[in-house]
Amino acid sequence: MKRLTVIILLALLVMVWGCDSTKTENPDTTVDETYDTSDQTPAMGTWNPDDFAHVIDVGPGRDYEEPTDVPWDELDESTLVRIYKRDTPYRSKWVITTAASSENPLVITGVADGAELPIITGEDADTRSGLYYLNESRSVIKLGNYTGSGDTDIPSHVFIENLDIRSGRPGYSFTDRYGATQTYSTNAAAVHIEEGEAITIRGCNLHDCGNGLFTSHFTRDILISGNHIHDNGIEGRIYEHNTYTESMGITYEYNLLGPLREGCPGNNLKDRSAGTVIRYNWIESGNRQLDLVDTSYESFYTDPSYDETFVYGNILIEPDDAGNSQMIHYGGDSEDTTLYRRGTLYLYHNTIVSTRSGNTTLIRLSSNDVTADIRNNIIYTTESGSALALTNGQGLLRLNTNWLKQGFRETHESSSTLIITENVRNITGTEPPFSDAEDKDYSLAAGSSCLNKASSLPSVFSAYPLNKQYVKHMGNTARALLGPGPDIGAFEKE
Repeated sequence: MKRLTVIILLALLVMVWGCDSTKTENPDTTVDETYDTSDQTPAMGTWNPDDFAHVIDVGPGRDYEEPTDVPWDELDESTLVRIYKRDTPYRSKWVITTAASSENPLVITGVADGAELPIITGEDADTRSGLYYLNESRSVIKLGNYTGSGDTDIPSHVFIENLDIRSGRPGYSFTDRYGATQTYSTNAAAVHIEEGEAITIRGCNLHDCGNGLFTSHFTRDILISGNHIHDNGIEGRIYEHNTYTESMGITYEYNLLGPLREGCPGNNLKDRSAGTVIRYNWIESGNRQLDLVDTSYESFYTDPSYDETFVYGNILIEPDDAGNSQMIHYGGDSEDTTLYRRGTLYLYHNTIVSTRSGNTTLIRLSSNDVTADIRNNIIYTTESGSALALTNGQGLLRLNTNWLKQGFRETHESSSTLIITENVRNITGTEPPFSDAEDKDYSLAAGSSCLNKASSLPSVFSAYPLNKQYVKHMGNTARALLGPGPDIGAFEKE
């Protein structure tokens, strides 16, 4: 794998020297063809089998016909598992406990047929007889078996990619490792990371489950990249969401998070992590688009990263009748305010749109000792400006260089908050500065008042620079400065 890293570094240099850095990736692709140059991870689906000590192929005429047949509990590091698309779903479920390394990872990747991913369904699925898989009703695919005794391997440096994982919720049943029939619990997830470190989920379609993704507080360094996560939740219950995460260090990037299942009042992205980064995603619908609340674990709330959350380059959309009129919630929901997120939510270069009839509130801060630093965003509602409020009336807002619907209010509540307008550079307008808002093309129109108007970002943002932008859908491209200054919002005008 070290040799592979060198090869990729050389390839990157060639790409940088020989390519136009502003070139947009194919927006019709269903996978993210880029990779993070910080760790030189190969692009999805481009793993070289020669770089692995073990290669396992799953599918018709392959090493194993079904994922159920794979000896998941015996997999070593430096293993590549390729699951090939077939006409019918794989009715299999399994748990991963392999402790791999950055040089020798464990990779489970789907081999698509065009745009069609291999389907892993929890409906009528089988678990391999004898596979040590605790609490099977919680997941279709699981990572880690937490026992509290330390006698089980903790998965690490694992990639799960390019799979359509679905149908783990009440109403669906499966056959467990003992041959007995079970039904899924309400909080079952397509992917449940119960325990693990340096886990990447990318290019997957997670849907028709209680939770699309669930991570527990026994997890750290989680990357959720380029996935389509949608149509999850349980009817009439507020406790299941498209994603529900609580990790020490988690990054969401390039994901399309769509509406939940009809009648399901959960949130779109709910997170209780420390070190949360949410960048370059399209997040549409849900009770709230972002519900960033508190943890009860001391190792999290005493960590300095718990006090800083970075949300940038996203498209957040609040449709009509989606649930709560507050698009973002930051702080806590346990009612123990000593555990609530403190410090600052950094909200910058997002494009935020509400088509909700009636009032919309941008952000609810749960206490008065937190700050939302809101800069270089477009914040637009199709209703009149007076229907848009910035806050619920708590906390401190620092407002700098945003585009806001003319006539907006500080709050719809009886109490008011402290809003500091820095440099008095916010722009108001009546019409959105978009190319085609009705068609959800939120790129900037020619002559937009947002062109070249963004303010420079202070040094606190330097660890999370704005260097990409979202491409419909689940893609990304470099964000290049093409004018005399950066543009306001999630998109730089080409």
